[in-house]
Amino acid sequence: MGKRSAVKSSRSIGSRTPLVVGILVVGVLAIVIGSTLFSKGDDADASGGSSTTGPIPITRAAVQFPAKVDGGVVTVGPAGKKAPPHTLDVYEDALCPACQALESRGGARLAKAAADGSMRIRYHLLNMLDQRSQPAGYSTLGGNAMMCAAENGIFPDMHVSLYTAQPDEGGTAWTADQIVDLGKRLGAGPGFEPCVRSGAHAKDIAANFGQAAHDPKLVRQGSSGFGTPTLVLDGALLQPGDTRLDKLVSDTP
Repeated sequence: MGKRSAVKSSRSIGSRTPLVVGILVVGVLAIVIGSTLFSKGDDADASGGSSTTGPIPITRAAVQFPAKVDGGVVTVGPAGKKAPPHTLDVYEDALCPACQALESRGGARLAKAAADGSMRIRYHLLNMLDQRSQPAGYSTLGGNAMMCAAENGIFPDMHVSLYTAQPDEGGTAWTADQIVDLGKRLGAGPGFEPCVRSGAHAKDIAANFGQAAHDPKLVRQGSSGFGTPTLVLDGALLQPGDTRLDKLVSDTP
């Protein structure tokens, strides 16, 4: 994807979102046709969170695993073990409906792979859909919360909780107060609240999107440009029909 086809501003991102997300919902399903990873539900409900009043509901991850922020990316994998044989890079946006579907259908299996040492997973949080929430900015707020969670011991539960209760695209978003409250109920460390309220990783999230949007190696076949979710296994972009990930991840969490 060259400069002419790359998204150039937050305003243009919003105008292209319905097309991009629609393509990617189909793309996620196409990647796993004939396989098992995303063909049935796991640890999250894919129905989304149409109401953003009251506290954010807690959804516990099926498997717990350590997480850290390294170079602006949340890296998860086994603690105290040799390097996993495989690495999966996941490019996602906290407001992206297809990213929610990915978590719902395959999150528990990916968590198991991260916990048992068979795979390192690197979550690149992006702000592609920042203009698609009311008020604007939820992609950054939610992504920042996930990164803060990784630094404060609650990433698995925060990640699945925010996707299970994902705000409707174009609708009212969760607030920083609600996310801080969720973090406290999940048992976050003392650094979680100041990290969320200060937007400590907002620049990382913007940089992640800027880098991904201009990387031609992240554009899938049949797509007009970069979109979320995008999956890269061992340095190779997963294209529609590719079942390599399913062969590496157990069907039973």
